Amino acid sequence: MLAATVAGTAYAGWQQGWLPGEQAEGPQPPAASSGGEAAAPEKPASGLPGQQADGPDGSSPGGADGQEAGAGTEHPDQDASLPRSGPEEEPRVRLAFAGDVMTAGRVEDVVKEHGYDFPFVHAKRWFQEADIAAVNLETPLTVRGVPAQDKEFVYKSSPRTAQAMSDAGIDLVSLANNHSMDQGEEGLLDTFAALQDVHLPYVGAGHDAEEAFTPVLLESQGIKLAFLGFTRVVPEVSWYAGKNKPGLATTYDGMKEKAAEAVARAKEQADLVVVIAHWGKEKVDFPEDYQRELAHLYIDAGADLIVGGHPHVLQGLEQYKGKWIAYSLGNFIFTRAVQPVTWETAILQAECTKQGQCELAVVPFYTELGQPVPLEGEAGQAVLQRVESISEQVSIDAEGRVTHVKK
Repeated sequence: MLAATVAGTAYAGWQQGWLPGEQAEGPQPPAASSGGEAAAPEKPASGLPGQQADGPDGSSPGGADGQEAGAGTEHPDQDASLPRSGPEEEPRVRLAFAGDVMTAGRVEDVVKEHGYDFPFVHAKRWFQEADIAAVNLETPLTVRGVPAQDKEFVYKSSPRTAQAMSDAGIDLVSLANNHSMDQGEEGLLDTFAALQDVHLPYVGAGHDAEEAFTPVLLESQGIKLAFLGFTRVVPEVSWYAGKNKPGLATTYDGMKEKAAEAVARAKEQADLVVVIAHWGKEKVDFPEDYQRELAHLYIDAGADLIVGGHPHVLQGLEQYKGKWIAYSLGNFIFTRAVQPVTWETAILQAECTKQGQCELAVVPFYTELGQPVPLEGEAGQAVLQRVESISEQVSIDAEGRVTHVKK
């Protein structure tokens, strides 16, 4: 069972497993406990690369509807199902990651018409099959707030988005990005409350700097995991978390050492450390030099897996000192930009051991307006080949399995 703790708060979670060709276990009924660590439910099994699924970047500003979020006290995680190791093998935890999720602007029009579960209709099976599934939440969840000034795109999404993510099987979100404070501190605090109301943990932001740089700790399959979120993209320094000041965990010069220290502390508490990073240049296939520098810094400090976002496009994969880096997963649930390259995205699957060794698989998706759709056949293969072409010393097979190729 998955257990999660952060800053002394208990979170219930879920478990299961998978990589291409493996068979997932069936779901188990949830069980939670109060105080200390919380036991977690399991998620229903679903497909991986090669299996058939069920069933852009900028956007115009948008408002939110729905009830105003109230404060919560717990964030129970959720369970996922992916094919599990045999009894004679060492335990493995199965993770699923997707890119930027935003339900404002034109996406808000879609969910108002079709429901807040609509964006996740095709993707939820991959989240539900994982032990732990995580995304970057690229919008505040609030019905109020003061819009950020001098920004081209300012987002505001309904707090109902939190329940839809939870129902879809998402277990954790990162708030470390350049839109979480689009409605100021008030909007950020409302986002915390909306997520807490549905027991959905978040990383990369907090009521102060200490909380923003504190990991969420989860346990699944007997493996302890620590998740952290950091952003190298914010519009102004007022978004930084500080002493007694709500904000984000940033990694600009002078702050990246603090992030590395947070990773090192997390490694003391967990077998596996995952960093969700927001960075890079928009609509560029290759990472900036500073992205590589930060990724290597995190791994040197103890991180086992780095998953990035922000560029609105897929960027390549890299292995450094035996640890994987996915520089950008692109848009996932977003408005649709005019550039076709922003329409390609993916769910990244990782199956990891207690020793921090991970095997990856890429599941290609196409980002229709507000609803990502899995890509199969030639279209899916084209995405896998493109990701391989922009990666370093990486091979991706027809089922999406990723391997490191030594020169």
